[in-house]
Amino acid sequence: MGIAVIIVLCILAGITQGEVFLKPDRPYLRVSLSDSADLKCCYEGQSQLLIWIRRVKSANNTRSLERMTFSKRVTEGNSPEDDASCGTLKFTSVQLNDSGLYQCYLNSTQLFTHGTYLHVYKPLDKTIDLKESTKNKILTAEGILLLMCVLVPSATLLFKSKTLHTLEKKKMKKEEENIYQGLNLDDCCATYDQIERSQAQGPYQDVANIMEAGDDVQLEKP
Repeated sequence: MGIAVIIVLCILAGITQGEVFLKPDRPYLRVSLSDSADLKCCYEGQSQLLIWIRRVKSANNTRSLERMTFSKRVTEGNSPEDDASCGTLKFTSVQLNDSGLYQCYLNSTQLFTHGTYLHVYKPLDKTIDLKESTKNKILTAEGILLLMCVLVPSATLLFKSKTLHTLEKKKMKKEEENIYQGLNLDDCCATYDQIERSQAQGPYQDVANIMEAGDDVQLEKP
């Protein structure tokens, strides 16, 4: 008799379980400390008694189930949707120890919803509290420094190139002066006169004129 009752109950549980379809849950929710958070689990089918539970990780790396207890800070409710029934869990002000995986347990079918992992984090504290005007001044100063970092090297390179060009011009001028420094102007003039005289006389000498002059001159061989 007892075995028959158990079999019947299992069959009924299987039929009831087959009539319930779980809807996808939000997998992850990240909330800042002291902010509000809303969790939801939905299913399709016959109305079920929902029990909110939380899976937490203990110190020995094992997971345990905790049934949620409600207060002014944590409340539950219902939120029906199209062709679905939904249960809600609301936190008015989350705390760090509220982090964990939240699931709905359907009491009649003994099913767990997929669940939502709630991550509560603490924002970083501001080390320096600055006014907007101070921030704008800092940004302006950074812009000026950046501009100087660009202009100063450019001006330095331009000045160096100009100085190098001036030094090259002075060097070329000094080399030209050194070229003419060792020349004797008298020797240059005498050489120039000899060249002019030879060009005026031509390559051949006038023998008749030389003979009339009666000078004892030796003729040059061509």
